[in-house]
Amino acid sequence: MPGGRWLDVGRRTLVMGVLNVTPDSFSDGGRWLDPDRALRHARDMVRHGADLIDVGGESTRPGAGPVPAREELRRVVPVVEALAAEGILVSVDTSKGVVAEAALRAGAAVVNDVTALRDRATARAAARHGAGVILMHMKGEPRTMQKAPRYENVMAEIADFLRARLEFALRAGIGRDKLFVDPGIGFGKTAEHNETILRRLGELRQLGHPVVVGTSRKRFIGTALGGRGIGDRLFGTAATVAAAVLRGADVVRVHDVREMSDVARMTDVLR
Repeated sequence: MPGGRWLDVGRRTLVMGVLNVTPDSFSDGGRWLDPDRALRHARDMVRHGADLIDVGGESTRPGAGPVPAREELRRVVPVVEALAAEGILVSVDTSKGVVAEAALRAGAAVVNDVTALRDRATARAAARHGAGVILMHMKGEPRTMQKAPRYENVMAEIADFLRARLEFALRAGIGRDKLFVDPGIGFGKTAEHNETILRRLGELRQLGHPVVVGTSRKRFIGTALGGRGIGDRLFGTAATVAAAVLRGADVVRVHDVREMSDVARMTDVLR
């Protein structure tokens, strides 16, 4: 790990700040595409309570198409390198092994992979660098995942998938203490699925690994609140963050770090 640092999971809920260096992310596409603006925003998030910054160069919003590796590298690596040089703990949000390798070389400590190591090169890179890995459940792929997703038992299917990917990661040489799981709220799930995941989140604790939850500004919040737009989901997001923390989330992935850090801290106190 850069500087020997690692995530202190368990003492309190950790806050992962989202930094999308993309033109088309669902919530803030284009805002942080300029590297200087991205760095300033990342510093602000750290100042307001982010424990690590999740840098992503390819949108995974519903309907999004793939980005060529060369372009993703161009967006991501300079930002990761600059943040790591300042001693900021960085994760890279990618599903490409070549991008994971480059970001880890640039100083990232964690790979946040929405495909749960579908690209075996990502697993090899993480094992080689001793990196942390967040394994997320997604039904389908971003381009098609929201086209009428169906489950017989959403929690059982998520748990079975994550259990299998954990076993794969361990066989690939990734340390047991470096593995995190994410149920993938909003990734191939209806609003009802997402609500069920939050209510039953504690079941994922049985996998024996820290749980990451990302609800920030997502569509199911707007739906529950009568059709609220992306910019009007702050308090709805706060409710989901509090619920996730109460039900056992170890890490919450958020855009509004200042506000959600307060929510997480206060919920920790109540828990």
